[in-house]
Amino acid sequence: MDVPTWLWLVTIVLLVGLLAVDVFVIGRRPHEPTMRESAIAIAIFVGLALVFGLGVLAASGPRYAGEFYAGWLTEYSLSIDNLFVFVIIMARLRVPRHLQQTALLVGIILALVMRGVFIALGAAAIKEFSWVFYIFGVFLVVTAVRLAMHKEDDAGDFKENAVLRLMKRRLPATDEYHGVKLLVRANGKRLITPMLLVIVALGTTDLLFALDSIPAIYGLTKEPYLVFTANVFALMGLRQLYFLIGGLLERLIYLSIGLSIVLGFIGVKLVLEALHANELGFINGGEHVGVPVIPIWLSLTVILATLAVTTVASLLKVRRDPSAAKQVPTPSAPPAPDAGTEQPPS
Repeated sequence: MDVPTWLWLVTIVLLVGLLAVDVFVIGRRPHEPTMRESAIAIAIFVGLALVFGLGVLAASGPRYAGEFYAGWLTEYSLSIDNLFVFVIIMARLRVPRHLQQTALLVGIILALVMRGVFIALGAAAIKEFSWVFYIFGVFLVVTAVRLAMHKEDDAGDFKENAVLRLMKRRLPATDEYHGVKLLVRANGKRLITPMLLVIVALGTTDLLFALDSIPAIYGLTKEPYLVFTANVFALMGLRQLYFLIGGLLERLIYLSIGLSIVLGFIGVKLVLEALHANELGFINGGEHVGVPVIPIWLSLTVILATLAVTTVASLLKVRRDPSAAKQVPTPSAPPAPDAGTEQPPS
């Protein structure tokens, strides 16, 4: 796929422009979006992704269009699973509802920057070292097994990472939220606010998610342009999806199993492609038979079918047994004062 420099620049400018508009609107009026507002925004982002895929189809053919759609669906599905962790973070840090949209937006922007770095590193590694496919493939299979065996029973699944713990120990903080401010001054001292901790938690957590998602999408397409755009479109609607799906997130009890199947499938696909690229195979009747490669249409079919089955199965299970739904915490009040933190005067 030949992507000229000008197309890269135009794509980046347009996508960053969409984010800039979003930042400007939210920065002026932090609020909890309504169901209608969230639904309209998601419809727009999904529509843009579908139109973009049609553009790829017209310009580069069905193979690359299929790779984009498969990558976008996989990244979007992984993002939905990530929402459960985001909800837990918001609850643990007790982010007021009207500030959650801003925190999510800034966290997602940070995630885009960090994923951009991972995408570039992945592209360089694939170009220079063909054995990277083996590493990616095995990593995804192991991740799939761990994801299938993991049980998300309660909010205790969230563990503060080292960056967050270091900030809490070393930086003086206020106990109260001050709107969207990250820093405040009190008694001649500059203090961080809980909003900064929230943004760091979301950004670093999504960075960990990128360790799964970047190898997964490189298992579907080797084109950095498609990897980048699929990630951007998947993350663009994540903030609105957080507020829209609400109770639906609790009902997707088999989503982790579905994602484990998808990641395992992509991992096997990567290993087969590596074996094929190294011209390895087996002898059948005295003739060398190369390792088969899984076509993109089959990958797209498996991803769509798996996600559809797990979604329907989840909804039917919860409908028959409401107690099977995930226990998603609901953030409400601001955090209570912690020992060792400083409180600025009101």
